[in-house]
Amino acid sequence: MVRNETNVRDRNTGEYTFVPNHSPTQAHNPFSDAQAAYELSPVMSSQPRTAAGGSAAGLPRTHSDNSSSEASGIARGEVGGGYGPYAYTLPQSYPQEQPLLGNGRGHIATPPMPQPNRFSSNVSEASYASDYKGHYTAPGVRPAARSTGGPSQQTTTGTGVYLWNDKDDEMDDALHTADPSGKDERHNFELWSARGWLNVATIFILLAGLIMLFGGFPIIVHFRDDRKDEGSATPGFNLGGINSTGQVPQLGNFPSMIDPDTPAEAYTRKGFDGSDYTLVFSDEFSVDGRTFFPGDDPYWEGVDFHYWPTGDFEWYDPSAITTRDGKLVITMTEEPIHDLNFKSGMLQSWNKLCFSHGVYLEVSVSLPGVNDVGGFWPGVWTMGNLGRAGYGATTEGTDDRLPAYTYDTCDLGTLPNQTYPNGTGPASTLEGNNGNPLSYLPGQRLSRCTCDGEDHPGPKLSDGTYRGRAAPEIDVIEAQIDVSVATGEMSQSLQLAPYDAYYYPFNSSSDYQIYDPTITKWNSYRGGEFQQAVSALTYVPNNVYTNTSGDYNTYAMEWYADTNDRENGYIAWVANGVRSWTVHASAIRANPISEIGDRIIPEEPMYIILNFGMSNNFQSVTFTQLNFPNEMHIDYVRVFTKDGLGTVGCNPDDYPTAEYIAAHENAYTNPNLTIFADAGYTFPKNRLVDTC
Repeated sequence: MVRNETNVRDRNTGEYTFVPNHSPTQAHNPFSDAQAAYELSPVMSSQPRTAAGGSAAGLPRTHSDNSSSEASGIARGEVGGGYGPYAYTLPQSYPQEQPLLGNGRGHIATPPMPQPNRFSSNVSEASYASDYKGHYTAPGVRPAARSTGGPSQQTTTGTGVYLWNDKDDEMDDALHTADPSGKDERHNFELWSARGWLNVATIFILLAGLIMLFGGFPIIVHFRDDRKDEGSATPGFNLGGINSTGQVPQLGNFPSMIDPDTPAEAYTRKGFDGSDYTLVFSDEFSVDGRTFFPGDDPYWEGVDFHYWPTGDFEWYDPSAITTRDGKLVITMTEEPIHDLNFKSGMLQSWNKLCFSHGVYLEVSVSLPGVNDVGGFWPGVWTMGNLGRAGYGATTEGTDDRLPAYTYDTCDLGTLPNQTYPNGTGPASTLEGNNGNPLSYLPGQRLSRCTCDGEDHPGPKLSDGTYRGRAAPEIDVIEAQIDVSVATGEMSQSLQLAPYDAYYYPFNSSSDYQIYDPTITKWNSYRGGEFQQAVSALTYVPNNVYTNTSGDYNTYAMEWYADTNDRENGYIAWVANGVRSWTVHASAIRANPISEIGDRIIPEEPMYIILNFGMSNNFQSVTFTQLNFPNEMHIDYVRVFTKDGLGTVGCNPDDYPTAEYIAAHENAYTNPNLTIFADAGYTFPKNRLVDTC
């Protein structure tokens, strides 16, 4: 007998009840066609029956029976694809009515279901129960599909397979969210898309930045600093023209070569000729604890050698130099070092910081020792960049001032000993030093007479000759003690070669001026076989020594040297803050007695040297009265250039040095070599004595 009822399970109690079915003509009810299936459910009646598998009637069905039935259904693919909390599949159409398995008591009718998704098409208990409350299909029962016009239900003979599809969310990947249903997967171009234009603009900005970084910036720097490493003829300094390698020094918080602690009133000055000068470099030494070992500082470097050219008693070591209490401190100590008994310091800006043509160099110094005991030899001086102080192979000889040529003429002044090629004259040279030879110089190595194609730094001039080059010296101060009056004095001088007869420059009132004869006088020392000195001595106050009051005094020099205006060149010195004396180019003009041409006010790029030495070759040292340790203090160093003329840099176009130094590295890096030949190099040919 067929019951027109449907067995429905109450989800709260788990009990089953019969609900009458509606006739086909009645309005459709989701449960109108369901057949009672309680006999096959886990809570089915225990009335005796004969199971399809041949079970004995009257025995209740156990949990193992249900498990076995479900396992069998899973193995056959009848159960599993859509069961459980992760069921995805819904039937594609109304299932067909189908007799209950094993009893033939009726049919199960299922209500309409939504269309399936894109996963498995297996039937799922959750597919029914989750959307149609009250309906239940017993596990193990697989309803047949009834055609309703849609595609038939798919089944498998194995387990359900969930094929991966990028159109659906991933259950185990929270970052994978499928596109909304129905979205066009084609990526159409939209001209006025704000997001698109923003993306393009971002990419453009990134590309432009990369191009500017690796392409534009180097081009801008090249054209902005078109005289890089070569100095500049404009006021101030040119970036990249600081040293021969093109480095732009940065010291701590320094934004430029001008120390930010330099007072504003020191940024400009009026020259002694009325010209405007602009500050281009300053070091106030206001940062304590600075060191000056090689590589420590962009401007300065402490040397590490014995200064043998002048027979010094001390060994120069960078550890003797530091900054303290806003000043540079160079300390001389009595201690054994490198077979010597004293250690001190020499600070150089060689090949790092150079100046030429119209320049004013000023320092504020407190001198070592006391005003009535001689022996210390503090100095502030400059030298041409082609000579490295203390490196004998670059200065060729036994004195630091070799070869201090300031000469651009091709005549016997360029030859060894300043004599004719056959050595027969002139007489003033053969006996001009109290019956002795005037000069022992080896000759001007880089002269105007150098044969074409020989080893010469240049430049080559329009007439095909080379410009005469060397390493001249200008001393701001070399301090000594006038023990006869127990007062300190400064030697302020120009070292030069070739020499005047008897070492006497021209000394008319138009050739030089001494501004206060009560404290300034001509230096009685005028020169010797290895140098000529155009020099004056100026007394200084007793309170400017570190072992007395420790006060500071200002010393300076202003020099003007123009290749196109050599006859008006001059050097003016300052002591005690005021101008002490001046020498003009006319004082060192051509000398017919010694048969030489004009010496010139130095036009070479000059670097700065600060040192604290001790030697009997300058003043007799009274060791028993000197105290150690002793210190030399420098408050500041400032450099100004003449507007429109002064040059900053060690490798200017008109006086290049970089290539020559690089080509003679051994001479410029080994202080133990005493002459040029020891470094493995030879003198270039001179057309006055050699065949070009």
